[in-house]
Amino acid sequence: MTVYNLYIFDRNGTCLYYAEWNRRRTAMMSRDEEFKLVYGMLYSVKSFISRISPRDAKDEFCSYSTSKYKLNFYETPSGLKFVLNTDLGVGNIRETMLHLYSKIYVEYVVKNPNVLPNEPIESELFSSQMDKFIRQLPIF
Repeated sequence: MTVYNLYIFDRNGTCLYYAEWNRRRTAMMSRDEEFKLVYGMLYSVKSFISRISPRDAKDEFCSYSTSKYKLNFYETPSGLKFVLNTDLGVGNIRETMLHLYSKIYVEYVVKNPNVLPNEPIESELFSSQMDKFIRQLPIF
């Protein structure tokens, strides 16, 4: 199993953090264009799900798969969006996504007075803790 990359978006679609581990191909566009494309796709999928779902679809969208990868998604109550792309062999990683937010993001970003809210995360401590956590996962 493999973890390809991680995106963290704020509620307005700004990519606050991006990291990659085993990504085999690079996009034929700039990073900013890729971030906009990924966020736009998330917005569209969530909108589609909310329109066709017979009940409240707040927590309905957790992942989707293509023939090449699986996109895992977690949205916080404040509108932060965590996107972890993995290979197809990865099962439900909802608890892992929750851990990324509650134990790493909250501890090393929210509680860090040097990190400005709604600004790209440039904390080395956050990056190293995120990398350490991802690398120790059984799905890595």
